[in-house]
Amino acid sequence: MEILFAVLHVVTAVFIIGPMAILPMTAMRAARARNGAQVLALARATHTFTLLSLLVFVLGIALLGVSDPKDHTTFASAWIIWSIVLYVFAFAINLAVTVPAMKRVAGGVTASTGPEGTVAAARPGGYGAIAGGSG
Repeated sequence: MEILFAVLHVVTAVFIIGPMAILPMTAMRAARARNGAQVLALARATHTFTLLSLLVFVLGIALLGVSDPKDHTTFASAWIIWSIVLYVFAFAINLAVTVPAMKRVAGGVTASTGPEGTVAAARPGGYGAIAGGSG
């Protein structure tokens, strides 16, 4: 059972956390290209993957619950505590900073592009919040 939870935890981490980390960088590229619709779609996808990352967290807790006592891996292990703290911090940053900034940029990119496709600024407002939050 421990091996099953370990495999599920790692696989979900790769296929959920990976895209969650890459999508904001793609949104920054779309923002520079003034593609507001794509930035908005990437904001929604980032939000979805952030919520799905709870599955990785739950599988990690389940893995900890079924782990062999000989491994001495408990909730009191320093690396477990730090993993939980960093995950909660990253989860909150994504939902409170990165996704809202992506939505603001999507709206700003659409509004700042003129009727002839002229662009007001090289980087839209909120671009730094996406870069900082996703980093």
